[in-house]
Amino acid sequence: MRFGLAILPEHPWSVAEPMWREAELMGFDHAWTFDHVTWEGLPDSPWFGAVPTLAAAAAVTERIALGTFVSSPNNHHPVQFMREVLALDDISGGRFLLGVGSGGDLDSRLTGEDLPLRDRVARFHEFTGLLDRLLSDDHVTAEGRFYTARDVSTLPGPVRGGDTGNRVPLVIAANGPKSIRLAVERGDGWMTYGGTADTDEDWWALVASHSRRVDDAIEVAGRSPSELDRYLNLDSAPTFSLTSAAAFEDAVGRAAELGFTDVITHWPRPTEPLRGSRAVLDEVAAHVMPRLR
Repeated sequence: MRFGLAILPEHPWSVAEPMWREAELMGFDHAWTFDHVTWEGLPDSPWFGAVPTLAAAAAVTERIALGTFVSSPNNHHPVQFMREVLALDDISGGRFLLGVGSGGDLDSRLTGEDLPLRDRVARFHEFTGLLDRLLSDDHVTAEGRFYTARDVSTLPGPVRGGDTGNRVPLVIAANGPKSIRLAVERGDGWMTYGGTADTDEDWWALVASHSRRVDDAIEVAGRSPSELDRYLNLDSAPTFSLTSAAAFEDAVGRAAELGFTDVITHWPRPTEPLRGSRAVLDEVAAHVMPRLR
């Protein structure tokens, strides 16, 4: 099992910088930040941009992978975003993980594109397909329902060695059948938050259902299960995973049983949401994660 830590971009860099350094020192394999205009969980909180935050985090770390959790069509155009992705991967020395998803309701409204869910899913599929091409090919031309690209030069991409199989890892967040198929067909990884549930058992049932859909899609696509990493956001469950070290260990065990290769928790906050103790985070990093790797 690999372990990730999400750090919300709610702090000025003078406060956030030591958190990113500590994430690496504590032994996390990857660290993430939310890519929203405004997050619905903290609509009145200060909020900073994901791309410059990750660039700054790359400059103060050496080993840990860094990712967007997740980027969406709500606030990115694939052509423009391709340049930022290439820059992040270059600045981090090839440590960037590109997490993408359809995006939240609030961001969609704020940017004036409050599309029906069906159209947002269609836009996300087009966004992901074009972004994948832009990170794999050069001189890209596309005419779609939502996006246009006209002979776009993508140099220096791909930045990891000059072949399309060596591009920035694409981690696709998906719960519904169509987007799960997209994750299996185009992704290097699949990510899920499970969904909304009133009890932990109901939430784990949702996660198990999504995981079975991924298994089925992998079989239909003819891929090997080992070709697709599986990321689970533990903290959409009713119980915060860092409530205690025992709660975290139990959640990781259940994720492993469902075939997940990676789990992600969040830096605990002093108030809701994600209210928790720094002492539990330290205990998990020092004792639980080494035992469960």
